[in-house]
Order: sequence, then structure tokens, then C-alpha cells
Amino acid sequence: MNFLYGIGRIAQQSLRRHICTARTLRSTYESDGKTSVTILNKEADAGLMINSYSQYGFRLNNDMVVLGPMALFSRTVLSWNVESHEDINDASLSLFCAIEPKIDVLVVGIGDQTITPAFSRKIIDFMKRYKINVEVLGTEQACATFNFLNAENRVVAAALIPPITMRLTEDDLMQRQISISKTFEVSDK
Repeated sequence: MNFLYGIGRIAQQSLRRHICTARTLRSTYESDGKTSVTILNKEADAGLMINSYSQYGFRLNNDMVVLGPMALFSRTVLSWNVESHEDINDASLSLFCAIEPKIDVLVVGIGDQTITPAFSRKIIDFMKRYKINVEVLGTEQACATFNFLNAENRVVAAALIPPITMRLTEDDLMQRQISISKTFEVSDK
């Protein structure tokens, strides 16, 4: 029994470690110092979209789950090395200034934190130096904004932090109630 438990734990740890990379990209290291990336998800015509989010991360339209903060582009997703909105600074935003083709709009989702004018101004001033428009929003609005701009084929990127708390609506509660009642239904087949 302990053997099966050990195998299960190893498989679970391996899955957790590769959950963000296994479905979307494969990278290889070549000896001349170059790194190449092969995108495996080419069937999404509109590119990557955010289907849902939680306190732990995001689920994309290709069923990929990203745990924690992420940097999202139209066809690429990366883990973004910030813990909270307080860690957003010139260094953490420099990634979005260095990529080609240059992005038109950066959508920053800071979770469910209050957006202050001073905080927004700091980000806007930094991105203005690189001639990149920026929207600083809560994560819920940032996800919708990114999806909309990406569907319009704009060159857009998102820097998203999962919210700390979740806002439940009546629709959420109703969907949960329906799913609970379906668990007790008996199939006629």
C-alpha cells in the first residue's frame, strides 16, 4: 500500500511541476547559446484567451492551467515573477518592453487590490517611455479587456495577478446548486 501511495505522490508532483509547460510549449537548448521555442497549440485561431481565474491562477482556452501570476501574450504564456501588486516595478515590467513585435497595449491586472492614482501613474510613466499604452485594472476587468483586445487581433499582452478573494454572484451559486443536484441523478442507460 505504501508503494502505491509513493507512486501516486511522485506522479502528482511531476504533474504539478509540468502543468504550465507541458501543453503549450517545448523549448530546447542548442549549443551555440540560442534557445528556441516550439508552440504546440496552433489550433486556436484567436490566440490564447482566459476562460476563468481563481485565487490560485488561471485557466486558458486551450485547457492549460497557469498557477500564480502570469504574463500572457496572444500565443504565449509565461510565469510572471511577482508575488503581489507591490512587486510590480520597472524590472518586472521590462519583459513587456523587450519583446518583438512590440505590443500596443499592456493590460495589468492587480488582483482585487485598490488601484491608486500614484500606483497607476508609476506604471503608465514607465511604459510611456517605450510608447506602450497601458491599462491598470482589477484582475476580473483585466481578463475581459485582454480577451476583447486579443479577439480584435490587437498586439496585446497581459500581466495578471490572481485575486486574493473571489466575488460570488447569484449565477455562480445557481450553477453550483445545479451541479450538486446532477451528482445525485441516476442515468436511465
